Amino acid sequence: MPKVKPLEPKFRAPSKAIVRKHLNMDAMMTTLHCKFTDIPEHRKREGKISLADALMSGYAMFALKDPSLLLFDNRRRNDEGNLKRVFGIQNVPSDTQMRELLDPVDPDLIRPRFADIFHQLQRGKALEPLAYYQGCYLLSVDGTGSFSSEKLSSASCLEKKSRNGKITYYQQVLGAAIVHPDFREVIPLAPEMIVKQDGSTKNDCERNAAKRFLQKVRQDHPRLGFIVVEDGLSSNAPHIRDLQVHGMHYILGAKEGDHPLLFHTLGEAAKRGEANEFSMTDGKNPKITHRFRFLNGVPLNQTNMDLKLNVLEYWEVSDKKTLHFAWVTDFTITRDNACILMRGGRARWKIENETFNTLKNQGYNFEHNYGLGKEHLSEVFVMLMMLAFLVDQTQQLTSALFKAAWSKLGTKRALWENVRNLFHSYEVESMEMIYRAIVNGFRKRGLDVYDDA
Repeated sequence: MPKVKPLEPKFRAPSKAIVRKHLNMDAMMTTLHCKFTDIPEHRKREGKISLADALMSGYAMFALKDPSLLLFDNRRRNDEGNLKRVFGIQNVPSDTQMRELLDPVDPDLIRPRFADIFHQLQRGKALEPLAYYQGCYLLSVDGTGSFSSEKLSSASCLEKKSRNGKITYYQQVLGAAIVHPDFREVIPLAPEMIVKQDGSTKNDCERNAAKRFLQKVRQDHPRLGFIVVEDGLSSNAPHIRDLQVHGMHYILGAKEGDHPLLFHTLGEAAKRGEANEFSMTDGKNPKITHRFRFLNGVPLNQTNMDLKLNVLEYWEVSDKKTLHFAWVTDFTITRDNACILMRGGRARWKIENETFNTLKNQGYNFEHNYGLGKEHLSEVFVMLMMLAFLVDQTQQLTSALFKAAWSKLGTKRALWENVRNLFHSYEVESMEMIYRAIVNGFRKRGLDVYDDA
């Protein structure tokens, strides 16, 4: 395997850029491997391959965007030297060994690694631009499917029975990410797996998983200000009370069919001239008009008359169509902050577009079955994949070198493909070397063929 020999460096970081050495990809991977050693060994006697090496190998598979364990196993045979140098893996497990080693690992033991990276972002002040309102961060939360099959299943799978008696086994994840309307980057937190014990309906499952998730988020980030943004399923009294218990603000979608009293109260107040209503023209497109209507101190529903909140209704009107949204929030709504709250509520879609769709369609193979196992294997793989996504998003947010490589190649898929090709074809010392080779180019030597003899 030839070595990459970069040309004289052409890439130069902007002179005013803050140097955050602890936020580059290689430093973060070193931290991850070191922290993986804190996870207790589940075997009675540790074998040649340590649990930390197995976890880091799983992480490397997702960092390199390998579409299957089999392809990573091929990489183990050809790229063992690079896996040691770049990812710090001393003994790389085979695909079978990786499954056996990771299956018994409790996914919650991996959760602190998300907080480790998060704290590095805070230390580098990289998160500050993502603060949205009153020093708080928008936290978009939603559930998504990660696996579905009529034949394969594991102990953690949910079950759906159709009318014809067929059973579909599937897995769901409650994901969350810090988002901002003005940023493409998202910062995912550790996901919460939705398990069979959570309930028989989508509402019950997500609600119970959310209860665990909120508690864990507060344990990881006891003083951080959050504004939770979610869809209409979340604007129910038990969930809102959970948010209050954990000291989190909220902007939650609301539908008239789910909250007849809420919208009736708002409508009657508007007729009496007691609701606040105003319009404004879009600053960038004068053909778009923004209409707002809001009322503070409204009971959520007849069952929870004591739960008073504030309701914001919004229309985006253009000559082509009219979009309508509504939210409930604990922020007192005024003419000054109505637009801010509206943009925060609409940023909920970033959990779908910039998170789940990216994981499913831009090389992370989120819905691919890397292995179900008998205990926690598929859940561990979800955690490691999300860790790789978090590190990539950190690079996208903070690394001028990463952004230069991405810009040069045009798409994320092209970037991942070039990274894999260089990793597979040359001896490399770090991910930084690979990105510099992409940006600056490198010297290639001729094909050195071994003699048949």
